[in-house]
Amino acid sequence: MIRTGIFGGSFNPIHNGHIILARQLKKQAALDEVWLMVSPLNPLKQHTDLLDDVARMEMARKAVEGEEGIMACDYEMHLPRPSYTWNTLQALSREYPDREFVLMIGGDNWKLFDRWYHAEDIRQHFEIVVYTRTPGDLGFIDISSTEIRRRIREGLSFEDLVPTAVADIIKEKGYYA
Repeated sequence: MIRTGIFGGSFNPIHNGHIILARQLKKQAALDEVWLMVSPLNPLKQHTDLLDDVARMEMARKAVEGEEGIMACDYEMHLPRPSYTWNTLQALSREYPDREFVLMIGGDNWKLFDRWYHAEDIRQHFEIVVYTRTPGDLGFIDISSTEIRRRIREGLSFEDLVPTAVADIIKEKGYYA
């Protein structure tokens, strides 16, 4: 079985912290691959400044070019919405029977996990790796997409927080300004 971590998020935009965390979790959880599952919509979040799916996928793909065993994945974007992790994991398991899917979620989401659709079924059928968002843990860098968007709106520097290819796309297309 190919151990595949599912690291979901809106990645609005993807940043260096996401990449570093994916690398560390891949290693620590003994995963063969990590799929950054770019979500079309998180049913528990409001998205007032969410870029469209195509734009976020383009940035995510560019961000992981050359990253061994880490890829951006648009699988969830082709499923019915709203996007529920249980439905995604079920569909992935059917389509890729040679893979063992491992759900990777942040401690903040873990606190809300009981509110997730089919939370108990997920617990019973899938390994879950919970990571903390504490500076210093697993190489975690205290970066948030919200902060990056704020910096861009205010004309502040943000380039050191995202991969170079992502910064180039954001500037070229005027995203978040």
